[in-house]
Amino acid sequence: MRIKQSVCYPMIKPQDISLDLFVPRVAEMGFDAIELWGRDETFEDVVALAREHGLTIATMGGHDSLAVGLNDRAQHDRIADELHASIDLAARAGIPGLICFSGNRREGVSESESLENTVIGLQRVAPYAEAKGVNVNLELLNSKVDHPGYECDSSAWGIEVCSQVNSPNVKLLYDIYHMQIMEGDVIRTLSRNIRWIGHFHTAGVPGRGDFDDTQELNYAGICRAIAESGYNYYVGHEFKPKGDIYESLRRAFEICDQGI
Repeated sequence: MRIKQSVCYPMIKPQDISLDLFVPRVAEMGFDAIELWGRDETFEDVVALAREHGLTIATMGGHDSLAVGLNDRAQHDRIADELHASIDLAARAGIPGLICFSGNRREGVSESESLENTVIGLQRVAPYAEAKGVNVNLELLNSKVDHPGYECDSSAWGIEVCSQVNSPNVKLLYDIYHMQIMEGDVIRTLSRNIRWIGHFHTAGVPGRGDFDDTQELNYAGICRAIAESGYNYYVGHEFKPKGDIYESLRRAFEICDQGI
């Protein structure tokens, strides 16, 4: 089974390259999709451009604010409204999943209470996501380097949330870069818990850079394990190229595609 690969355009940040030039180049390399973060007035134009070149949008942001998220019940009304609107957009555009966030830990609030709040927030939107056929993917992020204080910083915490919500459309965004920093054991964790994963992100560790000999992950082996698991969503590249953008992406694509 071939891995479906996507490119996170906002992270790659080809500042001197417009989407009009970027999209056909990545389509030519064999990528299946691009990813967006925002839901602004250019969204429909980007969807049309991607389709013109045989690509889809793999995922996009579901609600505002990474640090203030679902672990705070005071935010549930706002986040539910934003997620409902994003689910509608995703359903119309054929986007399989949205990204959502636990938010940062809050002083005086226990892990168990935060987890319960996150579950309640996701249970509120799960029926709508199911009806529209769109996944809501809770992102796993590291709290050691990039996102100090972020609560959903372990696969166990995220899996427990998904298990309690118990919806086929509430899953995890398993970010390989972030989870390597926090806990390692990537292949065994993803293989055992693939039912809860709706999207993957990649990047080299350390540094969030290219897949080269300065980083510690074997992405060929990781992607082989993903393919063997029967996973059928996207593996999205969310790293910062050190040199030529297209050469970095081409190399990442080939590494993740080899042996599959």
